[in-house]
Amino acid sequence: MDTLSTSINVISTIIETTGTAVFTINNLWMMIAAGLVFIMHLGFASLEAGLTQSKNTVNILFKNSVIPVIGLLTYAIVGFNLMYPGENFAGGIFGFSGFGLWTDGTGLTKAYNPGYTYWTDFLFQGMFAATAATIVSGAVAERVKLSSFLVFSTLFVAIGYPVVGMWKWGGGFLNEWGFYDFAGSTIVHSVGGWGALAGVILLGARKGKYVDGKVHPIPGHSMPLATIGVFLLWLGWFGFNGGSVLSADPAAVSLVLVTTSLAASAGAIGAMVTSWGYLKKPDISMVLNGILAGLVGITAGADQMQPLSACIIGFIAGIIVVFSVLLFDKIKLDDPVGALSVHLVCGIWGTFAVGIFGNLAGWHQTLIQLSGIAIIGSFTFTFAFGIWLGLKKTTGIRVSQEEEKEGLDIGEHGMSAYPDFERISQY
Repeated sequence: MDTLSTSINVISTIIETTGTAVFTINNLWMMIAAGLVFIMHLGFASLEAGLTQSKNTVNILFKNSVIPVIGLLTYAIVGFNLMYPGENFAGGIFGFSGFGLWTDGTGLTKAYNPGYTYWTDFLFQGMFAATAATIVSGAVAERVKLSSFLVFSTLFVAIGYPVVGMWKWGGGFLNEWGFYDFAGSTIVHSVGGWGALAGVILLGARKGKYVDGKVHPIPGHSMPLATIGVFLLWLGWFGFNGGSVLSADPAAVSLVLVTTSLAASAGAIGAMVTSWGYLKKPDISMVLNGILAGLVGITAGADQMQPLSACIIGFIAGIIVVFSVLLFDKIKLDDPVGALSVHLVCGIWGTFAVGIFGNLAGWHQTLIQLSGIAIIGSFTFTFAFGIWLGLKKTTGIRVSQEEEKEGLDIGEHGMSAYPDFERISQY
């Protein structure tokens, strides 16, 4: 019996057992979750724009408008079937089931996700795909060439992310090992963070950021916009984590939404206490990143944690993100929005925390988690570094000093986000 016939039989059995209504409700919730994840791209755009200078706002908005477009198209062409190759595996390391989207006329999903339609499966997973490149966007902001960034994003989303995702979510070797990453602390957030780290290293810091061994803050132009972005992201995380249940199961979805929100709240408190105590002032940017740190931290095990564990994970993530931001500045890795600290460092923490607080907590699970983190990190950083280096040696990846000073809005786009306001340069 071929895969399609098997899928149809599985779906028919589910509908006969649970009823058409349950199948429809599951499918509807997954479509709603996909919509919530889609809203996250507006959140990223708002956050990144708010935490960077006004002269680069159009550039930030342009990148965050094109990234989901690239993500969906490349995922439809190649990414989906790289990430979920079905039976077309090569030792659990690489697989590919063909170009494009295809199923039978009923739109039934393949056998590995039989609870909703194939089209809903693609839509939900496709919304995840572009998130990794969006993370990179903030870290390399204010000095990266638009054309080079778009080439990087296309290759990163089309190949890098799906291959890593397949290792766990597509039934690859990490899944066989028992590596656990419920909704992507490592597979989405750390992957984006490793790609960002490679870009930040090869790009160098913004002009005027580090002078004579000292850090010169370059403040963002709109904290209200950044705050709106964070709360849009928090809203979207209900779909990001809640949808990762892969059904509308009331108990499972409810638990995930509670642990997600508690971790975000605890992350804010952790960052507030740390920044207030260490920096002597309650820093709103640190609190906003604390919320995101808690969300990233809980994502790997949101379905396994009890409320207290979720609070602990989030609180620690909030502490970590403050010191991580300061550390990256100390070693002169310029990240305008704190993406490395939020997504890479706290993504690692969240994945590691599964071995401490999760249902399978113990030394064995902790070692598996660490192995998965190391393998995914090594591959992703090498893959991203190779792309960035290739672009640097050919087309270049950084704008000129004049364009950086004038602003990428004018240099790259020939327009300004705030044409009626007088612009003040930071250097």
